[in-house]
Amino acid sequence: MLIQFRKLTTGDQPLLFHQTVDVSNVVKGRKDIVAVQPLEVDLTVTPTVTGAVDVRGRLQGGLEMTCSRCLKPISEQVNIPFHEVFQPVEDLEAIQDEDDDTTYVQGESVDLTPYVEETFLLDLPLAPVCKADCKGLCPNCGKDLNESTCDCDTEVIDPRLAGLKDFFK
Repeated sequence: MLIQFRKLTTGDQPLLFHQTVDVSNVVKGRKDIVAVQPLEVDLTVTPTVTGAVDVRGRLQGGLEMTCSRCLKPISEQVNIPFHEVFQPVEDLEAIQDEDDDTTYVQGESVDLTPYVEETFLLDLPLAPVCKADCKGLCPNCGKDLNESTCDCDTEVIDPRLAGLKDFFK
């Protein structure tokens, strides 16, 4: 997905991208993600009057993850909005006012694939859960607390005060 700035500014129509991006190598180190489908990328690239390039669109795909609390499998469809503004410049060090919303690039073209991968990674949950009120597993016996309760003693005593546990008995 390469944007060539000269070609885009001479054309009269916006540039459309409908591609599939494989993001399996991006999530390779994550243990909570079991499988990831390739992302369907639909982007519209339009030049602005200031010489910048506005890229908008959607990223869609599917994920197979494990719940971080109870370890059950989760199947999730992602629909991520994408928006980036690229400004071509001659010299990156000469930029005085860095706008947070604008990405300054040097050269005649920019590859959108790293930006798509970054947007996908930033949208992933840090700790995926199967439902908001998931109770997880018992830390002592490992029983799923969503299905039933266990008889384990879950009272946590600070080891420094364990000698005082039976003081009032």
